[in-house]
Amino acid sequence: MMGGMAGLEGMEQPRPRRDTAAARWGIPEGDEDIAPAPRKPVSAALDLVGEPTLGEVRLPSRPQSAGIARRLTAAVLLKQWSLTPQLTEHAVLLVSELVGNAVRHTGARTFGLRMLRRRGWIRIEVRDPSRGLPCLMPVQEMDISGRGLFLVDKLSDRWGVDLLPRGKTTWFEMRIADR
Repeated sequence: MMGGMAGLEGMEQPRPRRDTAAARWGIPEGDEDIAPAPRKPVSAALDLVGEPTLGEVRLPSRPQSAGIARRLTAAVLLKQWSLTPQLTEHAVLLVSELVGNAVRHTGARTFGLRMLRRRGWIRIEVRDPSRGLPCLMPVQEMDISGRGLFLVDKLSDRWGVDLLPRGKTTWFEMRIADR
């Protein structure tokens, strides 16, 4: 477990207690935990939302979608790709940060999530319609915000932002041991 995760709980607030979006997506409330969710909601998320390894999955740009994105990431990495719980936990945390940035800072109605695997690597992408670039804050300015990219920088092997004709893709890659 990493130290210093305690400061992350406040990142997704304010959170309405019962939003119809969560109900519409069939996702149970209370997704504050970062640990991979139990089996049932994970497969339910994949069934409802789509398969992020086959193509981009579109999600509504609202705080609840971070929970859906976390569940999708956990489902793909643990179940389909059989990666380690440690790597999965880090990837789930980073997906949460990228989705949080897309939801908070872009004003978009939706964002896209995609997961790719090739020999020795996984890559996870979050695409949004804003061309505003996220910036990595100096550590002393991170008290209130800016922790997200700091974590992405620390826990991923590579990350970056690709500008698109309309919007951008923020991505990270992690090395994996291919069995």
